[in-house]
Amino acid sequence: MVASKSRLTPDQATADAQEGNEELLKFYREMLLIRRFEERVGQLYGMGLIGGFLHLYVGQEAVIVGVENAVTREDPMVTSYRCHGHMLMRGENLTRVMSELTGRSTGSSKGKGGSMHMFSPENGFFGGHGIVGAQVPIGTGIALSLKYRGLSNVCFTFLGDGAANQGQVYESYNMAALWKLPIVYVIENNQYGMGTSIARASAQTEFFRHGEGLGIPGIKCDGMNVFSVKDSALEAAAFVRAGNGPMIVEMNTYRYRGHSISDPAKYRPKEEVKEVRETRDPINQVEEIIIEKGIVDHAGLKKIDQEIRSTVRKAAEVAKEANFPSPSELYTDVYASNDSAND
Repeated sequence: MVASKSRLTPDQATADAQEGNEELLKFYREMLLIRRFEERVGQLYGMGLIGGFLHLYVGQEAVIVGVENAVTREDPMVTSYRCHGHMLMRGENLTRVMSELTGRSTGSSKGKGGSMHMFSPENGFFGGHGIVGAQVPIGTGIALSLKYRGLSNVCFTFLGDGAANQGQVYESYNMAALWKLPIVYVIENNQYGMGTSIARASAQTEFFRHGEGLGIPGIKCDGMNVFSVKDSALEAAAFVRAGNGPMIVEMNTYRYRGHSISDPAKYRPKEEVKEVRETRDPINQVEEIIIEKGIVDHAGLKKIDQEIRSTVRKAAEVAKEANFPSPSELYTDVYASNDSAND
């Protein structure tokens, strides 16, 4: 006798469809917010309002949006210098992030960290690190802390393909495997480490396999597809949360801009970038589904875009009016306070 499959009631089906529609719009809004924010930041840099190094996240939005929608705010995160989108998705105030980029005292790091060194520990975000690969041992240490305290949280540690062959990364893998630490290593493979393609820099270009010798399982997903990202993050989080130790998730993505704002990206053909934009853009993929399902029409999506542009523009205006840090701030926040040390 074959057991009959349970069917959704009309009310349940409607509720599930509504929930799916809401998730689609949420994905769309969040990825578009990062895109418009980064575009505005690039403009401000050109106007001389942002100094130092600047690494934009345009094209890679699906990675952090998909992961953030698969975890809890209690699951800590740490990443590299390409961190603006991570800050926004962790819940940091838009104006505070913009203020930090413009070096204002109202910024998330009081204007002293800038683009590459943003922190929001109250939201479970521990940087923003300028040294290539340096965030990986930090994330591993956070995972050790989680295990030591008997917590069920998982640390998501992001790194790029350019950092994947760093010695400190392999040392971290070894420690995480040895002690079965609750950590997911997310490799945002955007195909180029600065100006060097992965084929010219790595003997093993399937980065999810880099932990095989240590018994660390890995999976690979389409990092331009927010649904694929979320599913992979859920799978990895469940595996690690069950006490199985670390996992590596390689997310194949693509950055539309150069490595940094000063990089003209002449090492790759314009046709390559054009093809990815036209066939794999993460925002366009979701937009097409929204239109196809009749959730919102083109006019509705345009309105969402206008609202986001307005929000970003206002944040930039507020940031520009804020004060720069006092020179005396050079001597503050050098060491943790006694209160912080006792937490």
